[in-house]
Amino acid sequence: MLKTFLFDYGGTLDTAARHWSYVLWDGYRAAGVTLSEADFRRAYVHGERTLARERHILPEDDFRTLLFKKVTIEIDFLLKEQLLTPADAARAGQLVEEITDYCDRYAARETQRSLQVLERLSARYKLVMVSNFYGNLHAVLQRYGLLHLFADVVESAVVGVRKPDAAIWRLGVEAAGCSPAECVAVGDSYGKDIVPAKEIGCETVWFKGEEWETKERDETLPGHVIDNLEELCALYL
Repeated sequence: MLKTFLFDYGGTLDTAARHWSYVLWDGYRAAGVTLSEADFRRAYVHGERTLARERHILPEDDFRTLLFKKVTIEIDFLLKEQLLTPADAARAGQLVEEITDYCDRYAARETQRSLQVLERLSARYKLVMVSNFYGNLHAVLQRYGLLHLFADVVESAVVGVRKPDAAIWRLGVEAAGCSPAECVAVGDSYGKDIVPAKEIGCETVWFKGEEWETKERDETLPGHVIDNLEELCALYL
């Protein structure tokens, strides 16, 4: 008998299964930045590696603050590499604000859509968060009004293990207080969410969307493949 949903956060609940690089790239274009997508991806990778290597994100940072720091690192990289036009370089500070605001509005909109699904599921199932994040996920969930729905939050920066290591999913199962067979793991990343959660015995739902890399996937591995989070209600309620 299923008792618990283990949810990934980033991409699954805040972008409707779009990798965050695509949302940020949309933000750059909305701000009118003259930049190739290849150069943006270089800046994105640099930003992710910097945040993984250095402590920029504080536990109290909400998502807008996180985005502001992330975009600042990206823009600084583009300035250093002289990849921005002189006109864009002259308005670098304004670009950071505009891109941050675009992405924050996007995440706020998508998390409110997810909230409606989570509220319905929480009436029948326990919900546990299992996510790679920067140590501030409680603040992010609080800001978007999701925190109260989760019985526990298992966050990589806090527990010291990251996806795709299946150990983080085992911690989610332990937090749920039930067996893997009684858990449904939901995530947008095939390799980081579906494969390791399936490995430990969870039922899995792949929220299929725009991944970082386009690859052929064995869609018979997940228990279900969805392209809209609301499909969970039809499947499990």
